Amino acid sequence: MQAPLRWVLWDVKDTLLKVRASVGEQYCKEAERVGLNLSPVEVEAAFRQAYRHHSSRHPNYGVTHGLDGQSWWMGVVRDTFSQCRVQDPALLNTVAHNLYHNFCNAENWEVFSDSKKTLECCSSLGLKLGVVSNFDKRLEKILHVCGLRSHFSFLVTSEEAGIAKPSPAIFDQALQRCGVPAASVAHIGDHYVNDYLASRSVGIHGFLLDRHNKHNQPDVPREHRLSSLEELPSQLQLRID
Repeated sequence: MQAPLRWVLWDVKDTLLKVRASVGEQYCKEAERVGLNLSPVEVEAAFRQAYRHHSSRHPNYGVTHGLDGQSWWMGVVRDTFSQCRVQDPALLNTVAHNLYHNFCNAENWEVFSDSKKTLECCSSLGLKLGVVSNFDKRLEKILHVCGLRSHFSFLVTSEEAGIAKPSPAIFDQALQRCGVPAASVAHIGDHYVNDYLASRSVGIHGFLLDRHNKHNQPDVPREHRLSSLEELPSQLQLRID
């Protein structure tokens, strides 16, 4: 006899909400405020390179190397604009500081049309909700300004947890907060490894959100795959009773 479902854990970025414009566009918009005229395509390419470099050298916002999310992100931004021939240290710091704080604003994020309704449906089923996200500590403010924070009993971010998905340890921290066995918990996210495989590795009911039909892994059964969050409540209902 399976344990009844009691909790639903959520990934956030690209599951419940997404960045509204491209990084190149957002970075260039901020650069214009300090008199810089740059190409969004060039800035986007530079950002991707800087992001890969910092992620490889200092994973998870560098928390094991004495960094925090703000200093890590400011380093990424400075490197991005340095590649685009911006050399003034004061200017680089100003843009980096402004961008870090700008990403807490609601206008930089778009909540998916099925997110709020699905969260409300899950709560109406008597389920409690939490977040497990590879994100820095700005996540709480972002969820608040986007009107989503009130749905969740707790947030576990990788910066604050000191460990990132796909490590089982971050899910273990979330399970401690839930106070129930893994078999009574579901997790929803858009990443095959970080969300689906990682959650299932600790016994959680993992669901893979595949909005654009890009995942073709044969080990994901149809009943574990969601093309929209609207499909989720009926799947959870089967595991409640």
